[in-house]
Amino acid sequence: MLLKVGELAKRAGLTVRTLHHYDNIGLLRPSSRSDSDYRLYNQGDIARLHGIQALRGLGLPLEEIGRLLDSGGADLPLIVERQLTALQDQIRQANALRQRLELLQAKFASGREPELDDWLSSLQLMTTCDSYFTPAEMKLIFGNWPVVEADWQQLVADVHALMATGVGSDDPLVQPLAQRWMNLMHDWMRGDFDLMERWGKMYFAEAGLHAGAGPNLGMVSFIDRAVQLRLALMRRHISEAELRNLGNVPQRDWQALAAAVQGLIDAQTAPDCAEARSLLLRWLALVERTTRGDTQLRAKLQKAYESEPLLRLGANLSEAQRAFLMQAAATLKT
Repeated sequence: MLLKVGELAKRAGLTVRTLHHYDNIGLLRPSSRSDSDYRLYNQGDIARLHGIQALRGLGLPLEEIGRLLDSGGADLPLIVERQLTALQDQIRQANALRQRLELLQAKFASGREPELDDWLSSLQLMTTCDSYFTPAEMKLIFGNWPVVEADWQQLVADVHALMATGVGSDDPLVQPLAQRWMNLMHDWMRGDFDLMERWGKMYFAEAGLHAGAGPNLGMVSFIDRAVQLRLALMRRHISEAELRNLGNVPQRDWQALAAAVQGLIDAQTAPDCAEARSLLLRWLALVERTTRGDTQLRAKLQKAYESEPLLRLGANLSEAQRAFLMQAAATLKT
């Protein structure tokens, strides 16, 4: 099948003038001409045209493209493969730009006009994060921040106040704050341990991140030692894989349950009442979500909290609240 220059230009999305130019410089000469001297292009010519356009898309000048094609240095299947790779890179870059613009859009949508320092801090953080996280991960991290921001500010203030008393990281008083720190990180990163670890590595490695309004390196180091102590106690009873597989249950769900149970305790409500049994079912449902339905893991966690007094400090439910729910459970068996 042979195509005239006008038909080829139309179907290839080019201009006749471009094809004439390619012919004039010897880059793409038609294989034959009609009796009326019209240019006629065959399948080989069209394949060469595809190679020309693909190499142009990779940024090569026409003169170099001609040398490559004429010397056999431009294998057409390889050109297609390179074109696909370049296109995939462009798609990734476009997605990254889109996600960055969505982050900026979210700033404006919050209704607050960012100050100069806000923009500089955000710019520094996003630039630093490029070395540690993909654009999709950054979107998750920055997108979740408003959910935990107020709780983080309060936690940082509480840790600062406790540090001012001179206690060490291994003091039992630090454990409730360490648990809150772990809970908020879990909420913020949606339970992704890999993200949490990379965020920690970034924070310790990048000194520029410690100058903002967030926790300084001294505070992070202080609470991290307490967190590592807590994790070491948990690893006595559950494996690393099981630890990483714990489900993400937002702290507001636990806090709501704790408040409801405490309300019954304060009102001296009997544990065999309907309200207590309803809260028992809520508790069991949260535990089920935490362990992702793994009964063995649930048993191991229960043993860990029963065996390690430090773990019970800062647990989602106080010992009195837990005891009340256990009494409610006992009434179901009688």
